[in-house]
Amino acid sequence: MTEHLTTNEGQPWSDNQHSQTAGQRGPVLIQDYQLLEKLAHFNRERIPERVVHAKGAGAKGYFKVTRDMSAYTKAAVFSGVGKQTPLITRFSQVAGEAGYPDTYRDVRGFAVKFYTEAGNYDIVGNNTPVFFVNDPLKFPDFIHSQKRDPRTHARSQDMQWDFWSLSPESVHQVTILMSDRGIPASYRMMHGYGSHTFKWVNAAGEQFWVKYHFKTNQGVHNLSNELAAKLAGQDTDYLQNDLLNAIEQKDNPSWTVAVQIVPYEEGLNYKYDIFDVTKVISQKDYPLIEIGQMVLDENPTNNFEDIEELAFSPANLVPGIEASPDKLLQGRLFGYKDAERYRLGANYEQLPVNRPQVAVHNYARDGAMAQNQASGVNYEPNSSDGPTEVPTAQVHGDQLTGKTGHYAVNDDYYAAAGRLYRLLSAAEQTRLIDNIVMNLGQVTKPAIQIREVRQFYQADPEYGQRVASGLGLALEQIKI
Repeated sequence: MTEHLTTNEGQPWSDNQHSQTAGQRGPVLIQDYQLLEKLAHFNRERIPERVVHAKGAGAKGYFKVTRDMSAYTKAAVFSGVGKQTPLITRFSQVAGEAGYPDTYRDVRGFAVKFYTEAGNYDIVGNNTPVFFVNDPLKFPDFIHSQKRDPRTHARSQDMQWDFWSLSPESVHQVTILMSDRGIPASYRMMHGYGSHTFKWVNAAGEQFWVKYHFKTNQGVHNLSNELAAKLAGQDTDYLQNDLLNAIEQKDNPSWTVAVQIVPYEEGLNYKYDIFDVTKVISQKDYPLIEIGQMVLDENPTNNFEDIEELAFSPANLVPGIEASPDKLLQGRLFGYKDAERYRLGANYEQLPVNRPQVAVHNYARDGAMAQNQASGVNYEPNSSDGPTEVPTAQVHGDQLTGKTGHYAVNDDYYAAAGRLYRLLSAAEQTRLIDNIVMNLGQVTKPAIQIREVRQFYQADPEYGQRVASGLGLALEQIKI
């Protein structure tokens, strides 16, 4: 049976082809409320795009536990072999706008929302284990350097390399970005990372530090600069379409989910700062432990409702999983939810894709588009048998000492980039150097080039010398 066309109020719509006019050639009538409603809705069909990660694609699926982790965390999502938890993912670019080509060199976002029985749990990371900055105060400036020049309104190599060359903590991530991994061949064929260090707590109150790794089961595959440029002209949405088509054809992508577990006190005394997101924890010291499989087997039903209105936050934690003292993570705990309130509205968590699959009981009321509100009192404590606290969900504190202030981190940011450079094969090293020379070579100010190459030189003398040679810089110019 054919469904009848209606207005948003459910009223029958008689003619969707012709406006009401005063006679056949007369002016349009303001009484044509169906025309007015259609135009008014059209003017409001776009919500503000994400400031970062604006271009992306996603899919639905599940996480299946292959190793019970209840010895380390009381989070039920990771307890019980065979347990399955529904989830939704979104993969994205960091810098570009919503219409940007998928195959430009950029870090890719890797975000997962688990619909657990204790509420939503989000892992909001990237396809790299580290990031460019480690202090939330620098994050807006970093993103500004990746966006369009305020005067020319064009992406600027000068802006991004200027920022990187003045931010030595970025050199590890820059090395990754300029390597083969800077242009994934597919969202299905890249690893994902939680990036930050998080805290796990078991039922006995024992605490552990944890790092998340999502290892693609499709194998890691990347694009050359030449192929990426060709695909950008042929299919702007290449990565999005690749993911959608694979799932449509039942070639469901999957990832092996693993963690690094660090005992609490060992983590505090580790040779590197485990709360600095520009660094990694060596897998030789703390090997990966497989905990489950993530499978994506369902495409969005409606991309706007399922992906565009999808909202993530690293503050979406469940009992047994807590934040760490990581400075950048601490800033993200506020920033993400605040961004979604601006982008989607105060009650964005009531949208179907963000709504937890458990009952919600609290005293938040009203606001734009509030739905399914409880009829009881909206204050606490009360004598009306309203919802009460759950003491077992209380976080486990960390011992703090020191004096408040603005502290610079005086650390060696170069060694990790050097270790990564030496880990690459000779061919990978050559492509890394070529990519840097191609991009950094577009910078118009020699001082920026010299500052950046000095960072590469401090990471590894050969690394710096090869970049300097490619740029036509003398060795004396880059030595400290």
